[in-house]
Amino acid sequence: MSTSSTGTGDVDPAVRAELARLRNSIDNIDAAVVHMLAERFKATQQVGHLKAAHQLPPADPDREARQIARLRALAEDAKLDPAFAEKFLNFIIAEVIRHHERIAEDSGNERPADAT
Repeated sequence: MSTSSTGTGDVDPAVRAELARLRNSIDNIDAAVVHMLAERFKATQQVGHLKAAHQLPPADPDREARQIARLRALAEDAKLDPAFAEKFLNFIIAEVIRHHERIAEDSGNERPADAT
């Protein structure tokens, strides 16, 4: 099971098959992640509408801090870099807040910027 030193030669068919198997698994995981994110955003959209209806701020720093701590602990347990997990969650949180702000604007219940 070897390749040429330049990486452009013939690849052992067993290596090619194993690479295809692993990539197929990665593709399946990526699809699951996308579907899970879609479900998560459906729920956060509902939260955004509830917040807008009750003139609650788009951001909830206390909840965000708890979620980050929780996700970092889950990442450590799963042997995933906690810093990466935190960056990923911060990206999602920023997008959720953006959605909540838009929902509030669309509903006419926009709060002042310092009301978070």
